[in-house]
Amino acid sequence: MQPKPAQRYYWKKNIRLTLVLLAAWFVVTFVAGYFAAELNQFSFFGFPVGFYAFAQGALIAYLLIVAIYVRYMNRLDRDWAHESIPGEARTRFPATRDN
Repeated sequence: MQPKPAQRYYWKKNIRLTLVLLAAWFVVTFVAGYFAAELNQFSFFGFPVGFYAFAQGALIAYLLIVAIYVRYMNRLDRDWAHESIPGEARTRFPATRDN
């Protein structure tokens, strides 16, 4: 069964958001970790900045990533889904949009 244009639009938006948030996760986890030694040259309240970046900053960033995903997907669902006839797929997506 071929997906309808509305379904393709929904999943295209979902996958795009997922890839952007995975890129943010990668940057927070690995790229910032690569520069931890340079960040540890500076101190904040007697502790190295690299410590704060990973002990506190990474956790906050992960929570923000989850919150952004939840908020965006709830908005996408609310904007495009509607009550449909029982047994029929939800198809209130614009059929002509390619975004």
